Amino acid sequence: MAPIAAGRQQFDEIPTVVGIFSAFGLVFSVSLFAWICCQRKSSKSNKTPPYKFVHVLKGVDIYPENLNSKKKFGADDKSEAKNKSVMPKNSLHLDLEKRDLNGNFPKTTPKIQSSPDPENLSPKHFAERKKDSVSPDSLKSITSLSSEDKQDKLGTLFFSLEYNFEKKAFVVNIKEARGLPAMDEQSMTSDPYIKMTILPEKKHKVKTRVLRKTLDPAFDETFTFYGIPYSQIQDLTLHFVILSFDRFSRDDVIGEVLIPLAGIELSEGRLLMDREIIKRNVRKSSGRGELLISLCYQSTTNTLTVVVLKARHLPKSDVSGLSDPYVKVNLYHAKKRISKKKTHVKKCTPNAVFNELFVFDIPCEGLDDISIEFLVLDSDRGSRNEVIGRLTLGSLAEGTGGEHWKEICEYPRRQIAKWHMLCDG
Repeated sequence: MAPIAAGRQQFDEIPTVVGIFSAFGLVFSVSLFAWICCQRKSSKSNKTPPYKFVHVLKGVDIYPENLNSKKKFGADDKSEAKNKSVMPKNSLHLDLEKRDLNGNFPKTTPKIQSSPDPENLSPKHFAERKKDSVSPDSLKSITSLSSEDKQDKLGTLFFSLEYNFEKKAFVVNIKEARGLPAMDEQSMTSDPYIKMTILPEKKHKVKTRVLRKTLDPAFDETFTFYGIPYSQIQDLTLHFVILSFDRFSRDDVIGEVLIPLAGIELSEGRLLMDREIIKRNVRKSSGRGELLISLCYQSTTNTLTVVVLKARHLPKSDVSGLSDPYVKVNLYHAKKRISKKKTHVKKCTPNAVFNELFVFDIPCEGLDDISIEFLVLDSDRGSRNEVIGRLTLGSLAEGTGGEHWKEICEYPRRQIAKWHMLCDG
């Protein structure tokens, strides 16, 4: 019985020993955890501010994934001393010990430098200061002068002239044009092509192909005119008209070049030439014919009645000898076409009788901003219809066109008819 009692006593002592060891282990773990927390607090107080804060203040242009804090911000004292010695006077310096509890720095009023040190200034700095010293008034004057020059200049035409004595042919090569103005305001480009006529007879008329969306078109097209004796070259004049193609309305005229061949010697071979493109001068020509127009303005209904009556003395066409004329009538409001009409074609006649009436609704009161354009064209199925002559009636029109317009404004509800000379198309 005695050994059994001793064994039971040993089993009763084991739980007490385990409890004592577990208590000591718990106390040790709690103290270790408290010591670790204290170490973390002390290490946090010595660390630099968060990355975003330093990024904003110092302007570091890198992302956190590529940033090594030890290399970038945790530098040794030696490297800091080197940076301080190399750092210029005007560079940004942050004292991290002066920040408050939220990590912000107290506001300080910057010192205004009266004059920078010329020894420390780079040439780039001088260039920037020169740019800043330019006054806005001088910039405005410079830009206005450049815009005026651009408006006056219409470009340059390059071409060559040659006479082939063996074939008795006059050869014209249209090479290129440079610096043309943009006729399309949306794309700021043009679709240029060139019409050339040999004056004064106007028998020879040619044109180049249309080059899309360019202000420096390179045509390089050669035109050969046979049957022109060399003795007559001195009496001729070359007329170049530079245009911009418009699919939806009449082609825009960019300008023209006139080359009198008097005094130009072509016996020595090809002659290269270039001329400035000038603004087209609308000239009246008795050879274009006349047009009889009747107008009546109804002020009560605000309508304009236009009657195309007759045309006479129209010029003959080159091939058939007689033209097939018809008339296009375009109504403009503030230089914008708002309506168009056209007559029937009259076959093979220089004196056409139309007698066709058109009524236009006027979108505004009065006729101050209204004008009418008459285009007499020669109908041709094989090619594009050629303009025989042009007539414009309106308050700004010159000659009989302005007089006719003034009369219908002074005498409304009265039909007034007049003959008008056609201008070159």
